[in-house]
Amino acid sequence: MIILPAIDIKDGNCVRLQKGVYSTAHKVAESPYEAAESFRAAGAEWMHMVDLNGAKDAKLINADLIVDVAKASGLKVEVGGGIRSMEAVEYYLSRGINRVILGSAAVKNPQLVKTAVLHYGEQIAVGIDAKNGRVQAEGWLDDSDVDYIELAKRMEDVGVRTIIFTDIDRDGMLSGPNLKQLDDLSHEVSCNIIASGGISVLKDIINLSELDVHGAICGKSIYSGTLDLKQAIEMTRKIG
Repeated sequence: MIILPAIDIKDGNCVRLQKGVYSTAHKVAESPYEAAESFRAAGAEWMHMVDLNGAKDAKLINADLIVDVAKASGLKVEVGGGIRSMEAVEYYLSRGINRVILGSAAVKNPQLVKTAVLHYGEQIAVGIDAKNGRVQAEGWLDDSDVDYIELAKRMEDVGVRTIIFTDIDRDGMLSGPNLKQLDDLSHEVSCNIIASGGISVLKDIINLSELDVHGAICGKSIYSGTLDLKQAIEMTRKIG
């Protein structure tokens, strides 16, 4: 299992939210460059980045900054937020980003996912963000009434190999990941599942590794100090 430390960008700053509520945004690092360097120093190989402004406004807002931080970090990077067109997909992948995450597009424009996968294969991931099992879109402001497992199956059918699953109610709350929903999801599709939301302590990483998920995204736990990134990475390598 891989650990993906996270950087969420809002108005050019590295921030964290609680339950996806934009008004709860608070700065967690002096700069995204500094955060990325600390991840590299801890032994991370991958980094997860999100353009929060882009997710809300349905277009690329902080893309130039994200690309620059990714390049400076030397890490493999996946990016989500505001990616609603092939032009946006190509923008990131042509500038060294390793994987792009389609979220709202999976619900509202599945043809885009199909086309992107056809052109870029495993460089395309789908982010499924759910509240009470129902998928949310447009920066978590739009309730789609689509079941998260139903959407995952649709994405698997069009060739998506990586799904990033977030339980919104746990995101930024340090309350532990939703192991039940993650377990159900991993048994329903053959995609690589990356867990996001609620990860707080090393025991959460152990629990996720026992579910055999592909990866875990860690944000607030790293910034608040409840999870030692270096220790978590070293442990997953030993398990793996």
